[in-house]
Amino acid sequence: MDKNTIRKNGQVIEALPSTTFRVRLDEGEEVLCHLAGKLRMYRIKILPGDKVAVEMSPYDPKRGRIVYRGK
Repeated sequence: MDKNTIRKNGQVIEALPSTTFRVRLDEGEEVLCHLAGKLRMYRIKILPGDKVAVEMSPYDPKRGRIVYRGK
């Protein structure tokens, strides 16, 4: 995790093509996210309804990267 990234928790609400997901954060805003490299490498499946951790850049708060899939 870089010192400039913002890490937030949320829930996947929609699965889009090419491993892109729409995530509703705990604060209520929606973010468009793609899968991080380790999740892609180990073929971890993400489904709508899953709790996830998202890293976002401070420059574009509407896009992010899913870095962890919760229970």
